[in-house]
Amino acid sequence: MVPTLRAAGPRDLAPVADLLRAARPHLVVTPELLAWQATGKPAERFGMLVAETGDGIAGVARTGLLYESAEPGLGFVNLVVRPEGRGRGVGSALLAAAEERLAGLGVRRAYARVVDEPAALAFAERRGYRPGRRSVILGLDLAAALPAAPAPPAGVRLGTVADLVDPRPLYEADLAAAADEPGDVGMDEISFDEWRAAYWDRPDLDRALSTVATADGVVVAFSLALTDRRDRYLSGMTGTRSGWRGRGLARAVKHASLRAARSAGLRWASTINDAGNDTMRTVNAWFGYRPVAAEWRYLRELPRR
Repeated sequence: MVPTLRAAGPRDLAPVADLLRAARPHLVVTPELLAWQATGKPAERFGMLVAETGDGIAGVARTGLLYESAEPGLGFVNLVVRPEGRGRGVGSALLAAAEERLAGLGVRRAYARVVDEPAALAFAERRGYRPGRRSVILGLDLAAALPAAPAPPAGVRLGTVADLVDPRPLYEADLAAAADEPGDVGMDEISFDEWRAAYWDRPDLDRALSTVATADGVVVAFSLALTDRRDRYLSGMTGTRSGWRGRGLARAVKHASLRAARSAGLRWASTINDAGNDTMRTVNAWFGYRPVAAEWRYLRELPRR
């Protein structure tokens, strides 16, 4: 059956969230988050296409601009297709429509997150995508015992993001920590207003469970918690300013966040590590995180229009 493609509307948010959660259990996805993504980050130009067959929504493509990079013309396309819709042209139709939208936005290079499974990788490569960096998804049962809490260095105070009167110190720490973060696309061109819209105002950021370490009023390390307000926790980012690394701050802020998440009744924590980020993989192994899945960042140069 040839799928029908259309832009997602409000009535699609709940079934699309269910589809994404089923395909990527490590993600924190809610209808509220999808609704916010459509309008909360204007610079991203987020768009969502759904493919319908006779038995409902068979797949979804999420697209937009990677506007945080100083390099122009970068965009993303992420596909999810129900298992029963694979091999029926759903993914191919969605990808073609998504690439057309990106080309209309001026995108010249498209990035796609592809699960580390032979069929998914082959699908991407047949369509001209080539592999970039690999990420490992790690999971942690929050009912399990955490290691003993590490003490922060002298002069460093732990608090929550909710304690911050002004989010700008967190913005500055985020940019500083991300400057040498391994990845295909860097975060080097995002204003405070854009950062605030994209991160501070997102509905899944739990400020009470997100932790900061401060010294003389400067945020020197942080661990952000994204939750579905029910039982799922995803590490949005754990970062330390370069001059403060090697002092156990990543473990201290993440420990405080995970401990608070468990006390709040959350049951499962996930985090995504670049395969080359040995430092954070070591930190997460110390907490007891174990690999549960993996994905690749694939990229393709789009034909010029």
